[in-house]
Amino acid sequence: MAFMPLFLKPFGGSGDAAPRSTKARAVSLVLEMLQVLAISMAIIIPVRWFLVQPFYVQGASMEPNFFDHEYLIIDELSYRLREPSRGDVVVFHYPNDPKQFFIKRVIGLPGETVEIADGKVKIYNDKNPNGVVLDESSYLDQDFTAASQTVTMKAGEYFLLGDNRSSSLDSRFFGPVKSLHIVGRVWVRGFPIDRWKHFESFEYGI
Repeated sequence: MAFMPLFLKPFGGSGDAAPRSTKARAVSLVLEMLQVLAISMAIIIPVRWFLVQPFYVQGASMEPNFFDHEYLIIDELSYRLREPSRGDVVVFHYPNDPKQFFIKRVIGLPGETVEIADGKVKIYNDKNPNGVVLDESSYLDQDFTAASQTVTMKAGEYFLLGDNRSSSLDSRFFGPVKSLHIVGRVWVRGFPIDRWKHFESFEYGI
């Protein structure tokens, strides 16, 4: 008995079919690239607009902790789940010109009274009715805050100060900032690479 040989065609091979034209292959490649782009945008856009945003520092108001032109990633999600904490470094819309973005540190919380006198910042709240001096020595080069004022925050208001107190336009000048103006907290410093850092809330113990 004679056996007929069995031949297999490789998957995707031309076999007896006519080879795909160069034009057809190009169209297929373009369609695949468009699919990948669409999927990528579907992931990136919500992340970009609702979870994190890139910003870069302008000016010297937060030195020595943040310098001009450093690239930051801002966490926009956390404040949808919780309120800003004292010590958080936040990006917000400048109250007198919402088109501008400022970066400052949260010092006073809603319902608290902030007193600045003799170069020190004093916080009055339910836990400290007689006031307590805020220890900022760990992040201020010069632990001195120029001003003489007492401000009480209303609901949803925050007292924000720059770390470089001698060169900062902050709540000492434009008053407390409403929560609706706060974009988010500084999460990561991505550039320059040698200053990469992940930031967490600062604990004052008051």
